[in-house]
This record gives sequence, structure tokens and C-alpha cells, in this order.
Amino acid sequence: MSKIMNVKDLCKTYIVDKRQNNVLKNVNFDIEEGEMVAIMGPSGSGKSTLLYSVSGMDDATSGEVIFEGKDLTKLSKNELTSLRLEDMGFIFQQMYMLKNLTILDNIILPAMQSERKNESREVIVKRGEELMRKLGIIDIADNDINEVSGGQLQRACICRSLINNPKILFADEPTGALNRSSSEEVMHELLKINSEGTTIVMVTHDAKVAAKCERIVYIVDGNIKGEFKQEKMTSEDQIRDRVRAVNNWLMELGW
Repeated sequence: MSKIMNVKDLCKTYIVDKRQNNVLKNVNFDIEEGEMVAIMGPSGSGKSTLLYSVSGMDDATSGEVIFEGKDLTKLSKNELTSLRLEDMGFIFQQMYMLKNLTILDNIILPAMQSERKNESREVIVKRGEELMRKLGIIDIADNDINEVSGGQLQRACICRSLINNPKILFADEPTGALNRSSSEEVMHELLKINSEGTTIVMVTHDAKVAAKCERIVYIVDGNIKGEFKQEKMTSEDQIRDRVRAVNNWLMELGW
């Protein structure tokens, strides 16, 4: 596999009350094309800051984030905005959607804003409907966002993240606000998307969610303390052994 992202000596520092808080300290790692990577760590360890920094949602203090040959830390705000819109997808724990739009209109909004593709609304709507059908939520296309379940809304957020055919998806606790049943539904969809070739990087505190990934990066106090690798998950029958292996590894790291 080829590398889709290379992170070199990444640092992120915040100044709070004139005091320097070094959240990320010389972080180095690669992401392979087609990988599904989980970022784990204790609360306040810097995992969400790492996700936001490598995706260009937050500015790095120093270091490099090379995405398909481009250093995100050197791009202008307009260049970063365009790259995030066209080549990246984002899923969050809080399912941000516009209340005055239907589910379908929320999903197609990023494509309507795209200048690179120059597609008609008809083409975009058709692609949005295909994504909704694929994720089993086509029946809520015309619903308002307060008329659907949390699991349905998160699957709609996944559809929105895929509308511009991104090369990589970033997810911050995508199952954190869901019950176990909805969480498993969403992870099933993310695994399916990954199996079709989309690279996924997600922050999670859930060992069962992380166990479904093929690599886990464990971060403590802004440093990568360890990595855990396994084969891609091909069957739900494997989950018990995978969770046990991940939990044993996390305990060794002091989780």
C-alpha cells in the first residue's frame, strides 16, 4: 500500500493565561491508503487535537502534514478549505446539521458548494439518494433532522461525508453519542466503506470500536506511546478475540 498521509514532528501548543500548553510533542506516523486507524488515549491526551491537526481543521504549531504530496501546514486558508471540501470527509460525535434543511439537502450541501466538479443539482441529488439507499436511510430523505433517530442521523452524516467522494474520512468519536445497537450499525457502515477503499482515521474511547480497525495509535501526554496492528476484520465472528487482544494491549499501556 502507498502512503496517503505522512506526519513529521507535529507539534501543537496553546497559550492559556500566558502559560504554554504543549498538547502534541513531535508526533510522527504514517497513514496507508485504504487503512482504518483508531486513535486512542486517556482524556486530555491530545487525541482529538491530533485528529484536527492532521486533517487541517486546526493549525499545527510546527512540523509537517503531507497529504498526497501537499504539506497542509503550508497551504493558505482558501487552499485548505478547498482540500477539506473536495478530498476529505468528516464525521463528529455531535451530528451537526442545518435545522432548516431536510436530511437529503443536508447531505448534498457540500457537493452543492464544490467548485471543482461543476455538477448539476440533479446529478448531485441522485448521488445523495444512492448513498442514502446504500446506508439504508432513503426513507428519511425528506424528513427534518428532529424526526429521525440518532443512528439514522449519524448514517446521514456518513452520507454527507461521502458526497464528494473523499480520499480519506476523519471521525471524532462517531459512535460516542449512540446506544450500542446504533453504534454497531454505524461501525458496520464504516467497515463497509473502508472495505471499498476509503481510508478512515477515527478517535474513539471504545475498545470494541477500535478492535474493528486494523491499527490503533495510542497517545499519552501528546506523544505516541504505542501502536497495535492486526488484519482487517472480515467477519463479526472475530470480534470477541479482537476485543480481548486490544484490551490486553491497552492494559499493558496503563489504560
